[in-house]
Amino acid sequence: MTKADVLIIGSGVAALQLAKRLRDDKNVIIITKSFLKNGNSNLAQGGIAAAIGKNDHPDSHFADTLEAGGFHNDRAAVLAVTKEAPNLIEELSEEGCRFDTDEKGGLLLGMEGAHSENRIVHGGGDATGRRIMEHLASAAAGKCTIFENTFVFDLIIDSSGRCIGAKGKNADGNIESFFADHVVLATGGCGQLYSHTSNAETVTGDGIALAYKAGAEIADMEFVQFHPTLLYLNGKTHGLISEAVRGDGGRLVTEAGEPIMEGVHPMGDLAPRHIVAQTIYGYLREGTPVYLDVSAIENFAERFPTITAMCEKNHVEWKSRISVAPGSHFLMGGVKTDLIGRTSIKGLYAIGEAACTGLHGANRLASNSLLEGLFMGKKLSEWINEGRRDEVGIEFAEIRRPLSGCIRLPEIKDIKRTMMENTGIVRSEEGLRKQKRWLESFQIEEWLNADLGHLNFEEMTQAFMLITSWLITDSALKRTESRGGHFRSDHPCEKNHDWMGRQIIQKRNEQNEQIETAVAT
Repeated sequence: MTKADVLIIGSGVAALQLAKRLRDDKNVIIITKSFLKNGNSNLAQGGIAAAIGKNDHPDSHFADTLEAGGFHNDRAAVLAVTKEAPNLIEELSEEGCRFDTDEKGGLLLGMEGAHSENRIVHGGGDATGRRIMEHLASAAAGKCTIFENTFVFDLIIDSSGRCIGAKGKNADGNIESFFADHVVLATGGCGQLYSHTSNAETVTGDGIALAYKAGAEIADMEFVQFHPTLLYLNGKTHGLISEAVRGDGGRLVTEAGEPIMEGVHPMGDLAPRHIVAQTIYGYLREGTPVYLDVSAIENFAERFPTITAMCEKNHVEWKSRISVAPGSHFLMGGVKTDLIGRTSIKGLYAIGEAACTGLHGANRLASNSLLEGLFMGKKLSEWINEGRRDEVGIEFAEIRRPLSGCIRLPEIKDIKRTMMENTGIVRSEEGLRKQKRWLESFQIEEWLNADLGHLNFEEMTQAFMLITSWLITDSALKRTESRGGHFRSDHPCEKNHDWMGRQIIQKRNEQNEQIETAVAT
């Protein structure tokens, strides 16, 4: 048994920002199922959106975030984050995090899709995430104990319903219980549920499944963002091509050089991500390849070294055009929280992509993800630093039971393939019902109540992918409209009268035996 003041599950930007900013007298533990920097934050090519330009203002950033989010956003959350963004950039700069600058020494501000101003701050060109992670990891070093290669498979809930810890299994097969005053989920999203994705291999929806198993409220799971441009070769995606490429002049074209976004949206190639992704998807379904023409971008290799290296590794002649396809990129939904990170379970918090604060609405605005992680890590650290310490016991209600011998888990490749086909970029009632029946054939209720401690890492991953896939599919079936990252071919328009501002909340009942879904306004 290991005890701490703060237990952080996950190791991305939100987790390290929290760890860095907690008081030195706090005993902090970070648990990650892989290595500290093996996640989406380290892969992030895009930058951080902040209204710091001479002609920019947080109100404009606020308006762009609402527009991209299909006006499904929580306005208070959007206002708070966009107002704080310039301060977060200033704080990082003062701490020594290096951002790209112009010839006069000022911050170099880029343009990305659905933004009305140049406001994207980058570090190392297309390596912003890696640079921030290196800075935060260095600043947090010595302030926390890190358990790598440890898979958290259960949250510990006491008899009063409070979360007091978690159970983890390490690579040697040993199980350990961790107890803490504050248990924080910072596990990221669930991009690996899909066969085409920009996400790291570790991002499989674990934290969301953990929270749902424990009885927490989950919100907005139907809203999955598919990034328009992933490198696409021989029917497979091989990595992200940042939206900043289109911001610098890259254009989406057919093999004949015809632009595909003209007349589709006033912002053309820089339209909101769901519109660009759906347009590319339509061409690909008809057998027409789509390319990103980067010939107009000067010094492409210097501006985008990560993308250049990826193309050269895959023997792609990037100087002319790059074959692209959309893939899952970001989850707007997640564990429902407030702007501090508090969930519906006392003692349990969620920050970063695992959380749903309402900031992103139905579709995240480009470069608001690293921003959200920095914001939430800071706000939760302030709350924990100022709050009283609750004494945590080790008595808890054991509600898990052994699995019966007859139930099984789906193969990971089958989950990814069927989710892409039925709960992917374009959805329909027929496909969603088919997917839901298939997922439920694996007896999800049994997995929700089961003790998973005897499973190996791959089997735990399968179980969590099954649960999170079900949450997305169930929620997508219930929202009978198209909005942001959720597109229904049988309900292709927004239905503001029925759905504007309404969230689909998924929560298990008090006995943790039945699945309840509510639509909240």
